[in-house]
Amino acid sequence: MSLPKTDTNNYNGELTSASLPFRERLSDYYELTKPRLSFLSVITAVIGYLAMDPNRDFGILISLLIGTSLAAGGAAILNQWLERDADARMVRTKDRPIAAGRVTPLSALLYGLALSVIGCILLYIGANPLAGLLSAATIASYVLLYTPLKKLTIWNTVVGAIPGSLPPLIGCAAAQGQINTLGWILFLILFFWQMPHFFAIAWTHRKDYQRGGFIMLSNSDTDGKKVALQAFIFSLALVISTLLPVILGFGTWVYGIVAVLCGWYILHYSVAFLNVKRRDGAARKLFMASIFYLPALLFPLVLDLWLL
Repeated sequence: MSLPKTDTNNYNGELTSASLPFRERLSDYYELTKPRLSFLSVITAVIGYLAMDPNRDFGILISLLIGTSLAAGGAAILNQWLERDADARMVRTKDRPIAAGRVTPLSALLYGLALSVIGCILLYIGANPLAGLLSAATIASYVLLYTPLKKLTIWNTVVGAIPGSLPPLIGCAAAQGQINTLGWILFLILFFWQMPHFFAIAWTHRKDYQRGGFIMLSNSDTDGKKVALQAFIFSLALVISTLLPVILGFGTWVYGIVAVLCGWYILHYSVAFLNVKRRDGAARKLFMASIFYLPALLFPLVLDLWLL
């Protein structure tokens, strides 16, 4: 039985897309969109839409769901296209479709551009121009600003939190055609939430980031003190921002109790991250805690706003 042909020009000598069965090729193209990360963008955009308590136009909601999914997937693909060489050097990313050579860079580029453009157009037409423009701004800031800054400055983490915080504003714009105070509060919550989330990842995978050539605070912070301190400070800012809906009259005491409990939860793991003797294990626990934290906070907020 003859072996399938391989492309000697790919990164790791893996099978190219052309030599793989159709189902595997389809799986690779799906994986390129980073579905779990993209799903977070979609969910937070929907949260922003629902929090505005609009007329619940089903057509706009469908446009928001599909448009945000396509735009988020497109941005993820373009990010991997730009970072394909670095991904090939990192343990946790070397098997990504482009880095492993299963999808060619040109195919990925065209695929990423197509999804990005179609997603923005769908939001522009199906929702309103502001939603479409915010989607384009999210992609541009993620791909053209955050991605190159990862190899230039440790401030890339702060900059990268901006496009990650824009989906709620897209949802807010889709609902009302404008951005109100509550929309900006959701932006702040997402912004501050990303910092301990990302710092936990950066510490856990610090050696991998060094191999990839990324300039992260965790690379030069040998004992992790600075990383842990910043994670704690941003966690504290996160907790304060989650109380703003109650303080400004958007939410009731019911949501306020949830916010306080969730705040205690995330601060508990942020404080544990400060302990140098248990830092590695605490980083992984903080990462997992941040994942559970967001839905535990945002879904009760929406329910509270709807029942207010």
